[in-house]
Amino acid sequence: MDNSGRGRRNAIKLVSAAAAATTLLAMAGCSSNSDAPSGGGDVTLEFAQWWEPELPDGQFRALMDQFEQENPGIKVDLVSGPYASTKEQLFAGAASGTMPDVVGLDGAWVSDFAKQGVIADMSKLMSDAGYDDSQLASQIQVDGSTYMIPVINFVYPMFTNDALLSQAGVSAPPSTRTEFADAAKKIKALGGDVSGWVLPLSLEAPNGVQNDVMSWVWASGGSMLKDGKPDLTNADVTSATAYIQQLWNDGVIAPGSFTMKEQDKVEEFTNGRVGMMIDSLAHINLIRESNPDLTFSISAIPAEDGFTGERGIPYASWGIGVAENSEHKDAAFKLVQFLMGKDVNAELSTMAKAFPGNTEAVPTFVEDDALFKTAFEIYKAGYPANEFTGLPVAEELMRQFGQQFQSALDGQQSMSDALKKAQDEWTSEF
Repeated sequence: MDNSGRGRRNAIKLVSAAAAATTLLAMAGCSSNSDAPSGGGDVTLEFAQWWEPELPDGQFRALMDQFEQENPGIKVDLVSGPYASTKEQLFAGAASGTMPDVVGLDGAWVSDFAKQGVIADMSKLMSDAGYDDSQLASQIQVDGSTYMIPVINFVYPMFTNDALLSQAGVSAPPSTRTEFADAAKKIKALGGDVSGWVLPLSLEAPNGVQNDVMSWVWASGGSMLKDGKPDLTNADVTSATAYIQQLWNDGVIAPGSFTMKEQDKVEEFTNGRVGMMIDSLAHINLIRESNPDLTFSISAIPAEDGFTGERGIPYASWGIGVAENSEHKDAAFKLVQFLMGKDVNAELSTMAKAFPGNTEAVPTFVEDDALFKTAFEIYKAGYPANEFTGLPVAEELMRQFGQQFQSALDGQQSMSDALKKAQDEWTSEF
C-alpha cells in the first residue's frame, strides 16, 4: 500500500455497496434509464444503494427531495435494499447491461466492474463538468482513472464490552497484542458461554478476512502487498496470522467462526457473549438500540508490542459511481456533485455517523457523542487502510485466503503452508 496519501488525501481507498434484487427483476427487460415522465420531459435517475435502509427513516429521501428542488427537471428514484440484495442486483445488472444510472459501490467490486466496462470513467465526467476534485478525501482508481468516489467512510476500530472487561479484572481496552491476548483469556475464564474475541470467517461472505484478519497486519503498519502484488509470506502477515492461530489454540475465540458472518459477530457482541470485536462504526446505533443496557468502548486495534508508528485502521465506504449504460450521465454526475458538496456531505455523514468524503465537511456527531469523538481521534492519529480496495476479484481473494486460513486454524496444515498456498492462488489472479 502506498502510504503517501495517509490521512485524508487522494491515495486513500475505501469500501461499500447494494440494493433490492426484486426491483432488478422488474427492470430487467427494459433500459433502466428510459422512464422519464411522459408529460414533463423530466430525467429520472435510478439510484441503487443500500444506504437508505441504514439511515433514519425518511432522511435520505429528504436529501433527494432537496436535490430535485435545486435541479429542476431531474427526479431521483431510489432503489433501496440491504447490502446483499443490492450487490446481487448490481452484478446481475452488470451482466445484462441494465445497471441503474447511479450506483452505490463497494470498493471491492470496482476493479471487476471497471474491467467489464459497466461503470463510467468518473475522471472524464469530472473533467467534462469542470469539477474541482480537490475537496475529495479519496478516489478509487483503476488504470489511472477514477471509477468510484467514496461518499462517506466507516472505520473499523476495536469494540470492548466494559462490563465484561471489568469483571475480568481488565482496567482498560488493550493497546498491544500481548494485552489483548491477556484480556481475551481473562474474559474466557469468566465461564459460561462468554468468549474473549469474535472472528467471523464465513466463506460465503468472506469480508472477515479483510476486517478481522488483515486488520491486525495494518494496525502495525504492515502490508499484504509489495509493489501492488501479493506478498502473503512476508513478516507482517506471518506475524499476524501466527498471533491469531495462538488465540485460536488458547480457546478464546467465540465458537462457530467458520460459518459466522459480520451480522452474527455483531449479534454476539450485542448480546454480551463476547468481550471484544473489530467492527464498523456504522453499527454503534444498532448496538445501542438492540441492547440499551450494554456499555461499551472503542479503541484502536492493538498493535505489535513496541510498535510506535502510525496505525492503519480498516475502513469501508459508501462509494458512488455512474453506470456506463446510463443515458443521463450528466444528470447522474450532478447527483454525485450534490452528495459530495461540503454541507450535504457533512449532513449525510452526521446521519450515518460516518466520516465525510469531502475534506472540508465536519459532521456534528464528533462533538456530540463521546464514542464517535474517540473514533475521530483514532482516525486522525492513524491512516485508513484497506488493501483489498481496487484489487481484481477482491472478494474471491478473501475467500481463497479464508479457505487456507481455516484449514490452518483447525490443524489440517501449518499456517506457513496456508500462506504459501494463498500466495500462489492470489498470484494467479493477478
